[in-house]
Amino acid sequence: MYEWILPSLKEVLSGSQSHIAECSTAIAQQQWRVSLAATENLLLKTLATTSPDTTSGLVLAAPAPLFSHPQLTQRLQTVTFTAKPFNPLALMPFMMPSVMAQNINNIESIAEINHHHPTFQESILPLLPADPLGAEQFCLVFTDKFRLVLILAENQNGKKEFLFSFEPEVVQKAWQSLGARVVLTNPELFADLDIKVQNYPLVAPDYQTIIQFSQLLLQELTVTENNPVTHTSSFAHAHTPQQKPPYRSDVELLQAFAHEVRTPLTTIRMMTRLLLKRQDLPVNVISRLEVIDHECTEQIDRMELLFKAAELENLSQPSKFTNSQLTPMCLDQVLQQSIPRWQQAATRRNLTLNVVLPQQLPTVVSNPAMLDRVLTGLIENFTRSLPPGSCIQVQVIPAGDQLKLQLSPQFDCQDKGYTTTPPIRKSLGQLLMFQPETGAISLNMAATKHLFQAIGGKLIVRQRPQNGEVLTIFLPLEVSH
Repeated sequence: MYEWILPSLKEVLSGSQSHIAECSTAIAQQQWRVSLAATENLLLKTLATTSPDTTSGLVLAAPAPLFSHPQLTQRLQTVTFTAKPFNPLALMPFMMPSVMAQNINNIESIAEINHHHPTFQESILPLLPADPLGAEQFCLVFTDKFRLVLILAENQNGKKEFLFSFEPEVVQKAWQSLGARVVLTNPELFADLDIKVQNYPLVAPDYQTIIQFSQLLLQELTVTENNPVTHTSSFAHAHTPQQKPPYRSDVELLQAFAHEVRTPLTTIRMMTRLLLKRQDLPVNVISRLEVIDHECTEQIDRMELLFKAAELENLSQPSKFTNSQLTPMCLDQVLQQSIPRWQQAATRRNLTLNVVLPQQLPTVVSNPAMLDRVLTGLIENFTRSLPPGSCIQVQVIPAGDQLKLQLSPQFDCQDKGYTTTPPIRKSLGQLLMFQPETGAISLNMAATKHLFQAIGGKLIVRQRPQNGEVLTIFLPLEVSH
């Protein structure tokens, strides 16, 4: 169900993505800023190949104009959506120099700024006061070469969330959601604006465009890391230093590494899924693309898990984070989706995964967005520690007011050469372990236990001479009233 009579852009994009990476509000805001800068540079490169005397694109944005480069303001048509009365400050460039912030209440300063910066050639359309879209920041870009939507919005937990998509169908749905609002507030303008949107082709972008965007993202990330600047959306807080928990160097490095790996993999997966929508591909090409999509998703999930573990290490109040994320959820639905993937991953390593479930699974209290990812990561690390030919039993049984999920190796179907000697693992900093025999890198047990605590659970590890390493996870059951 939508929050309002029309879907917000966050609801449009959330419905089009298999999962959304969780992150802190500060990181989501950084992703929004960096992506806007990359988009601006991509538009400049695109305009460089077109005639300088033509209008070369359309931008729909909120709550203020986002691009201030003269070439863009002169050659892009811009429509700004806002839930607030028009503010002349909205016509200022997105990244405002500090001198502007200092003199923001000075009318003469505003006049001077407007004198030095050309006025945006744009229209401003209102949003209804009750519309939840008024709380979102967004940017829809339409050009002859690509369509793109970027969104920064608040999720149900009160944290900011950044989403973007190059998929033409997703951008079209975003426009339809916006267009319906124009029909409500300014019906006489809808036909003209709809014609402008339809002037730009509804085709998948060339893969080189997405590669360019990814390269620009990485460049902007490098600039941000080398020149950290605190940006705020409110001038009243422009000079208030943000309190930040102290970083440990290896934790910060792990966050950067996970982000740098995840970004190109996300781009590869996006291009792969765009190719899979084509109707003229041979069957063998489709099967290979599906393998690429699967591998990218698997590694993206691993990187998000590493990122989340590093984020938890930097939280000053992890218990507060945990309590705000937990909700009753149906474990049966999670397991039905996850077990085939776990078994498929085990088969690729020449392992057998047997799952024993009760006839009826109770409702547990956990984090729906993280539970599958954390369990999958644990099972993946567990399977990496076993030799080919091994069997793994996953048993789920009620245990009082908790649900117990246990992973243990089974000896009756293992190779005769198998021993119960624990695999050799070496520590890599505060969070990671390295397994020399396989080259596998994984979260150490302390970080893994913190992840389970974050989803309301508890992880216990036991070394048994006859049974090898046994992992037991406890999840709280929903209390019935």
